[in-house]
Amino acid sequence: STFGGPDTISKMPDVEESVPPKDPGDSEGRSCKPETSGPPHEDKSGPEDPPPFLSVTGLTETVNEVSKLSNKIGMNCDYYMEEKVLPPSSLEGKVKETVHNAFWDHLKEQLSATPPDFSCALELLKEIKEILLSLLLPRQNRLRTEIEEALDTDLLKQEAEHGALKVLYLSKYVLNMMALLCAPLRDEAVQKLENITDPVWLLRGIFQVLGLMKMDMVNYTIQSLQPHLQEHSIQYERAKFQELLNKQPSLLNHTTKWLTQAAADLTMSPPTCPDTSDSSSLAGPSPNEATNNSEPLSPTMVLCQGFLNLLLWDPENEEFPETLLMDRTRLQELKSQLHQLTIMASVLLVASSFSGSVLFGSPQFVDKLKRITKSLLEDFHSRPEEAILTVSEQVSQEIHQSLKNMGLVALSSDNTASLMGQLQNIAKKENCVHSVIDQRIRLFLKCCLVLGVQRSLLDLPGGLTLIEAELAELGQKFVNLTHHNQQVFGPYYTEILETLISPTQALETKVESV
Repeated sequence: STFGGPDTISKMPDVEESVPPKDPGDSEGRSCKPETSGPPHEDKSGPEDPPPFLSVTGLTETVNEVSKLSNKIGMNCDYYMEEKVLPPSSLEGKVKETVHNAFWDHLKEQLSATPPDFSCALELLKEIKEILLSLLLPRQNRLRTEIEEALDTDLLKQEAEHGALKVLYLSKYVLNMMALLCAPLRDEAVQKLENITDPVWLLRGIFQVLGLMKMDMVNYTIQSLQPHLQEHSIQYERAKFQELLNKQPSLLNHTTKWLTQAAADLTMSPPTCPDTSDSSSLAGPSPNEATNNSEPLSPTMVLCQGFLNLLLWDPENEEFPETLLMDRTRLQELKSQLHQLTIMASVLLVASSFSGSVLFGSPQFVDKLKRITKSLLEDFHSRPEEAILTVSEQVSQEIHQSLKNMGLVALSSDNTASLMGQLQNIAKKENCVHSVIDQRIRLFLKCCLVLGVQRSLLDLPGGLTLIEAELAELGQKFVNLTHHNQQVFGPYYTEILETLISPTQALETKVESV
């Protein structure tokens, strides 16, 4: 068998609320042009700048040289870019809104003047023409010619000089072209614009929806190039690492130690995957309880165990595997997300034992508890005791009030006190609920590496069903990260693992190399 990662797995914004992304090449030096938003906001799950504690000389330069966009897309086949939307209450958001309104008010004044001033309208139509042309595919020559003729800059300028520029008519033409070119999910936004008769508001709406269409084209292009970018990222990262390895033969020392520990953990741990054990074993012996496992080791399982061990890594331990230094920040984020889900699932499990099936049969009630818990846990690392106390108070109050609203028996004072006490104890790692939930989530992640996310979701153990969506997100991020890493460094892992596993078995199972 080979260790190849398993197969990986919108609301239409109102046209008056979203703002098209900024076109970096044309905005400078133009006064008659709407101020647009900044560069597209990229997915936060991608690689960050190298952490300051990199211990291998030269690896920082390697990280900086690797194309970040290529690396992101290589690890996530569902990668997409989205527009950065500023909170209206933020200073930047308020400033941008003021500038936007000022521009469109200025355009309205120009078109309402006698005779009308078409200078800004000409610039807008020129910009719209450029955007429409950028949305065309190379083979769409007929449409390209049609747009060039309908929005001919020289002709429009002549019409403007004679006061005969038909702004509303041209806007309607643009709208028809947008309906022809837009993706199906933009149909509703385009249709909304068809009912607007005011030329200024229509142009404003056109710019906003064109911004969304530009982002759609960017994502279409990214998806088309994804396989090529992925292959480039894999080959580039491996080549750079090999250059460093040639200069520093000891560069794999920590990686070797990491995999050796993973093999030792497997030797002393019971089998833990639905394929080899039923769900009742999930609350059985923990990985720290030495239980000799006579099953032969395989490179696949050793590497899976190694990746799981990284989610338990002591931040003070500088012997981090060299092959994963680029992923250290992302792994820390996954570790934090895992801890938050452990607390959330534990809270829901304890809360359900006090409120019965009626409340927890309501998805709206469960979602509300999850939102409350997630929001209050943001300060958990800095103030764990205060955070969990607030969670216990808010959750108890929500259960009490919901039972009362439904005409059910509310919690007694004794039950309320007991509920709050049990919720507060969840924060302690030795708490039995916390321990079992943590173990089950880690087992789920291990199964994701072996079976894939979707298959692992089919048989979730007790206590995890209420956080299925959150688990799916966590599992997919973990699978993407580990799969990309093993594609890049698979040959090095194979060589190391062959020294840890019997030669006979090493021939039977091999880490996939690309």
